[in-house]
Amino acid sequence: MDNTLFTANNIWMMLCIALVFIMHLGFSLLEIGLTRAKNTVNILFKNVIIIIIGLLTYALLGFNLMYPGAEFAGGFAGFSGFGLSLPENGLTAAYYNGQYTYWTEFLFQAMFAATAATIVSGAVAERVRIDSFIIFSTIYVGIIYPIVGMWKWGGGFLEKLGFYDFAGSTIVHSVGGWAAVVAVWLLGARIGKFKKGKISVIAGHNLPLATAGVFLLWFGWFGFNGGSVLSADPGKTSLVLVTTCLAAAAGGFGAFLVSYLKYKQNDLSMLLNGVLGGLVGITAGADVMGVSDAIIIGFIAGVLIVLAVAAIDRLKLDDPVGAISVHLVCGIWGTLAVGIFGKLAGFNQFLNQLIGVGAVAVFCVLTSFIILYALKLSIGLRVSQREELEGLDIHEHGMEAYSDFRMNGH
Repeated sequence: MDNTLFTANNIWMMLCIALVFIMHLGFSLLEIGLTRAKNTVNILFKNVIIIIIGLLTYALLGFNLMYPGAEFAGGFAGFSGFGLSLPENGLTAAYYNGQYTYWTEFLFQAMFAATAATIVSGAVAERVRIDSFIIFSTIYVGIIYPIVGMWKWGGGFLEKLGFYDFAGSTIVHSVGGWAAVVAVWLLGARIGKFKKGKISVIAGHNLPLATAGVFLLWFGWFGFNGGSVLSADPGKTSLVLVTTCLAAAAGGFGAFLVSYLKYKQNDLSMLLNGVLGGLVGITAGADVMGVSDAIIIGFIAGVLIVLAVAAIDRLKLDDPVGAISVHLVCGIWGTLAVGIFGKLAGFNQFLNQLIGVGAVAVFCVLTSFIILYALKLSIGLRVSQREELEGLDIHEHGMEAYSDFRMNGH
């Protein structure tokens, strides 16, 4: 490969690493904005510790679980040793086709690894014990996510099947989404969410922060999807950025339209989650869709957000930030959409997509249940009633996010 092209590819991938990294600030701001002030420090702490855990566990274990080499157990699992087995010249070998350095590949994939646990963080906000969440995140990010990632991106059985997931609608977002469902179910709803069979709205404390978070996530998604081209190829990266951006816009529009027709309100939180739903929906096939495909996929994702939020409430599952609707529902939709729209559309592809969704669902539900239920039986999953009512910031961290804040039901 020409050295100039190699350098251009590597610079583009490093830029995308930075964009994906900033998405974690977006997740943090979105989560604190849609929850109450008394839990702000707790949510920020979780989002920071996830990055720390994600990087360390991925370096120690996860990277070699996800990319185990040529030999693995029937395409379901493999492991090539602890730590980073760095090539002498620091350049990539079989997996990366000489497009960019080994170091760049590791860091780009490590940024993805923490995202699955971040999705769970929002869903369990305001009542999960911090120690239980840290233990769960360590196991889930360090072991479960890399195994699923290997099934597709590491040459495993889903890759051989023909399953397609460009940047992770299933491999990243649904992995987090399935764990979020299990965690929310085992934890139970926040105090006051469901009163005498009625659904109560527990308003977030700072919608400007939530809005800033979504803009950062939208911005970071240019790296999330754009980097998944795995090169700086002008045609491919340009297409991916266009389909990504249009799906986000269409998702926001779909959520706005349906929420207004359904509730007769211009709901900002629905609009914000609609944008994210469009982004998650296009992520599986951003490189194989045309403009109209991307708009349709994004629009349907936005519609699904509104319907899913209502359905999840009716099931008495308390998801404070809409993480299940965004990442699981739209992740499934985006994955199946690869078999309906774009270059790969066809019955056989749709069937492959369905098999992939099902396999990931079974594995993630079982593993997350085992981990979380073991924690529930041992150290416990949920804080006490007093801690929940007074706020996790004071009880779990001994500090408040706002110096003049007093616990008066905020």
